[in-house]
Amino acid sequence: MSIIDFDSAVEGVKQLLNRPANDELLELYGLYKQSTAGDNDSTRPGFTDFAGKAKWDAWNKLKGTPQREAQEKYIELANSLINRERTS
Repeated sequence: MSIIDFDSAVEGVKQLLNRPANDELLELYGLYKQSTAGDNDSTRPGFTDFAGKAKWDAWNKLKGTPQREAQEKYIELANSLINRERTS
């Protein structure tokens, strides 16, 4: 079974029992922000905010990606994570 809409994919990720890897979490974050807010126009966090910088970078690298395309990529990644959990 695959999730086909963005809101269901977001809920599906929230219900994962196993925490995704950090790179997957950053990809989810970037895709979510691009899907919901569009291009990142905020200032990059400061030197000591390592998590904030990683999140900012994950979102900023998607600059120019249409929101619908970001939603589709989010859904694809969410389905991959959900299916991986079901088969493990």
